[in-house]
Amino acid sequence: MAQQLVFEAPRAKLPPRHLADLDAQARAAAVAELGLPAFRAKQLAAQYYGRLIADPHEMTDLPAAVRDAIASALFPTLLSVAKEISCDAGQTRKTLWRAVNDPSGTTFESVLMRYPQRNTICISSQAGCGMACPFCATGQGGLTRNLSTAEILEQVRAGAVALRDDFGPTQCLSNVVFMGMGEPLANYARVLAAVQRITAAPPDGFGISARSVTVSTVGLAPAIRKLADERLGVTLALSLHAPDDELRDTLVPVNNRWTTSEALDAARYYGDVTGRRVSVEYALIRDVNDQPWRADLLAKRLHGALGPLAHINLIPLNPTAGSDWDASPKDTEREFVRRVRAKGVSCTVRDTRGREINAACGQLAAENN
Repeated sequence: MAQQLVFEAPRAKLPPRHLADLDAQARAAAVAELGLPAFRAKQLAAQYYGRLIADPHEMTDLPAAVRDAIASALFPTLLSVAKEISCDAGQTRKTLWRAVNDPSGTTFESVLMRYPQRNTICISSQAGCGMACPFCATGQGGLTRNLSTAEILEQVRAGAVALRDDFGPTQCLSNVVFMGMGEPLANYARVLAAVQRITAAPPDGFGISARSVTVSTVGLAPAIRKLADERLGVTLALSLHAPDDELRDTLVPVNNRWTTSEALDAARYYGDVTGRRVSVEYALIRDVNDQPWRADLLAKRLHGALGPLAHINLIPLNPTAGSDWDASPKDTEREFVRRVRAKGVSCTVRDTRGREINAACGQLAAENN
């Protein structure tokens, strides 16, 4: 039986307040509550975002007498490592996180990927996902809860720390992609706050270029338009997976609420407002959505809806254990790319990192559970 779409996360207790949950004004107020001078707020933010320190006891510019109080009030431990695996000679590292303050044992994932010219972290915005896409391990597991802003940002900080400590002080994060567990735009307010802090310059954020941050969505059309109006300049990735409503209704059930045309119209609005090219994600599934006529239809629809703003990112499916879904053969993939490009639409095939460590969204969590 098909799973029901879940747009509202189950009511679950969020973790205690953390410095990363707070904007500059709220940080100042929190410091004042502790009876500390105002400059401590900027000092704490500089330590967290600039030096990547999340333990006040390691912040040597703080008076020793106030470190315990600051740690208790603003730096609770949010995440612990439940499992970590790597491949590609250590260049791809997947972490299963466990929420420390959650009695239900909430878990979610992030993946750190090193490339010659960039270092990318793929992060989760929810524990689980309510969008019920049948080929996705996370979608089939259902939604547990939204992540807090700090839980999202702690994944980023942990990735930056791992790069610095394991690969040298010159190594830093260059790209952040919201393509892990969850539908980012279904946790809109917290994801927005996280993006603002990822892209803000220290001491207010990690200082990663907005052009190097990608927010993925299955097509929540009103939220796409709302994100466009924020004018953050991040890249939008639309998970399309089928060019026709008949198939997309099954592969991406949210299509029953906002059709392919509505999702593409919202994506065009995003591109027009931001001036950014839209990445259209298309998981290529054997004998499901890889037919030549669907390649032609996909190219036609994107050329008409997005024009030069369209870019197709083909994703060879990373199959889930026990699933009937499988990746398309390489010759089918090559023909699909050829036909799309022949219609004048940009198309590339995503590098398939981490297949041997279940690095696709939700696979490690499903295996662990």
